[in-house]
Amino acid sequence: MKVFGKWDPAEVEIADPSIKGYMSLAPKAVMHSGGRHAKQQFKKSEQHIVERLVNKMMRKEKNTGKKLKAYGIVEGAFDIIAKRTKENPLSVLAKAIANAGPREEVVRLKYGGITVPKAVDTAPQRRVDAALMFIAKGAREASFKKTKSVEAALADEIIAAANHDVKSYAINHKDSVERVAKAAR
Repeated sequence: MKVFGKWDPAEVEIADPSIKGYMSLAPKAVMHSGGRHAKQQFKKSEQHIVERLVNKMMRKEKNTGKKLKAYGIVEGAFDIIAKRTKENPLSVLAKAIANAGPREEVVRLKYGGITVPKAVDTAPQRRVDAALMFIAKGAREASFKKTKSVEAALADEIIAAANHDVKSYAINHKDSVERVAKAAR
């Protein structure tokens, strides 16, 4: 089964071994799971990564709860990515998620009455979720009250994150999270 009837997920190779088990590109995965992943803790790892991106895209503003509209946005962005990079957009998305996921974060611990920041390694599931959140939020902010369409903004964000470009919102936010964690070691 091809994603949007155009791109084959079987030819995508995920380079980062730590998140490989948490990004489902299985061709038999359904693109509209209807919330079946919410029943168990790690079940969303079996949800197709494109559907998870679609779910992140329909979180705010005009797209809230409009999954078909979010599907159209992601499909349009994938078309733009395919034209610009001449690659499978799923492999570009996999590289972007691997680059945009923070490897270290900060938690707050209380000792007595004092709150102390402590750096911890980020779980692989959280890395994938945070990367998708940063990519979707960056696309939303790049297109909000601007002439650029959200499809073009999402495509730009995914391509920039895949290339590890510092102009990308996702990479910039990941670097700031890791910088705070490095200071809290």
